[in-house]
Amino acid sequence: MQKPSPLGFGLGLRPIYYREIFESKPPVDWFEVISENYMVKGGPPLAALERIRADYPIVMHGVSMSIASTAPLDMDYLAALKNLADRFQPEYVSDHLCWTGVHGLNLHDLLPIPYTQEALDHVVRRIAQVQDFLGRRIAIENVSSYVTFAESEMDEWTFVRELARRADCWLLLDVNNVFVSGYNHDFDPHEFLSSIDVDRVVQFHLAGHEDQGTHKIDTHDEPVSEEVWTLFAEAWRRFGPVSTMIERDDKFPPFAELLAELQRAREIAATVSRIGAAA
Repeated sequence: MQKPSPLGFGLGLRPIYYREIFESKPPVDWFEVISENYMVKGGPPLAALERIRADYPIVMHGVSMSIASTAPLDMDYLAALKNLADRFQPEYVSDHLCWTGVHGLNLHDLLPIPYTQEALDHVVRRIAQVQDFLGRRIAIENVSSYVTFAESEMDEWTFVRELARRADCWLLLDVNNVFVSGYNHDFDPHEFLSSIDVDRVVQFHLAGHEDQGTHKIDTHDEPVSEEVWTLFAEAWRRFGPVSTMIERDDKFPPFAELLAELQRAREIAATVSRIGAAA
């Protein structure tokens, strides 16, 4: 099993920044696109993505696969996803370890699951179905969560590790989500990182969150926090080099501020790698 080559340092592609990207061709190594935004028959979204893809590598990141749902897989959705991937040839395709709907309704949220053997068996089977249908290995992202289940039989990192091993899929490690969930559920994020297989992680997400005092919420509308930068340095030390990107989905700052955050990620990774090489 050979991981995809690291892409460098990228950003989430958002329409608010299209014009600036088209005009300046910024020093971004790659872009992550939200798959569902481009699963259309034509029009401006696909035209914009054609322009981006001509200049940059992309990865496709979905929010509606609902891989952990007990409802049947949506084959129409998967067919549209496959068509998009076949057209734009992303480096890989990813989605979340969650369920997103019930009774045919999309709840537009990334909902958690109990960490049980039954749930593990179920999700492993569904990932195998998806990978067979798409003809490619996918990456699964750990989500932030705000509740725990009394039924859980293992911790999150054990579930995620075993899922990747048994389903033979990649992992998209969201460093902010590890931090947020660790705070909310009082677990050690360092233990999470140390428990995940190095050869499964192909991408990092970095994002901001809101601190509500008693809990933190993964909002993607703030700069990356100092705690998450520190955790990213540890993640890079263990897993790097890994394709790394910053997500921003609200309270959009000037594009230059995102580029500055991206440069900080580069500098942290370079420092950690330099120290590691000298050790």
